[in-house]
Amino acid sequence: MLTVDIKDKVVLVTGSNRGIGKSFVEKALELGAAKVYATARNTEGLADLAAANRDRVVLLTLDICSQEQVDAVAAAAQDVNVLINNAGAGGGGAIVAANDEAPKRMEMDINYFGTMKMSVAFAPIVKANGGGAIVNILSISGLCSFAFAPGYSASKAAGHSLTQALRAELAKQNTLVIGVYPGPIDTDMAKHLPFDKASPDSVATHVFNALATGEEDVFPDPFSVEFVRQLRLDSKAVEKANAAGA
Repeated sequence: MLTVDIKDKVVLVTGSNRGIGKSFVEKALELGAAKVYATARNTEGLADLAAANRDRVVLLTLDICSQEQVDAVAAAAQDVNVLINNAGAGGGGAIVAANDEAPKRMEMDINYFGTMKMSVAFAPIVKANGGGAIVNILSISGLCSFAFAPGYSASKAAGHSLTQALRAELAKQNTLVIGVYPGPIDTDMAKHLPFDKASPDSVATHVFNALATGEEDVFPDPFSVEFVRQLRLDSKAVEKANAAGA
């Protein structure tokens, strides 16, 4: 079983300027990571954290939809052991009633193709540094579509499949590939959802525990644990319940 102790490792986090991404940066530092590359389209919100950890936090501007920026970050971060693909987006809107492809393409570009770009760029780097791990932040909506967010659900389902494909392809290079399937988390993206929400810090803690134990599929909050339990019991009932929430 592949395991990764984050202590003394070099970690790169996408979408790290707030929410779960910022919690990943802070938790990695707490656990003794040697260096954390904190990346985001706008890194201003990380300035204080970087100033307090000048020798351990490196800020890099990154839009994961830009191949040029992905390549530039990969060139600057050749010492990465653990890649955390956290950057994501949701646009909302029904499929037929909304009749607008733009937000769905945006979701797919970021949540699937952006994650794939980062994984392709960093898999050889992680291999060269001894194996390490790639962590993809997905969603329970990638396991069963939610009617109020069909495009987001589809993009996370694509991310789920991508994670399985990467796991199969990268196992021989000693790289642990983890899929993380949160329920509602207390972030800007989920602030309008009428559910109890787990904290971003709890997600980061669960993920780093999974790295240490080699757990490949992570359900980091009570909502996601119960959701996947119900899904395994009766997937059609969960589908119908999700549809009723439209």
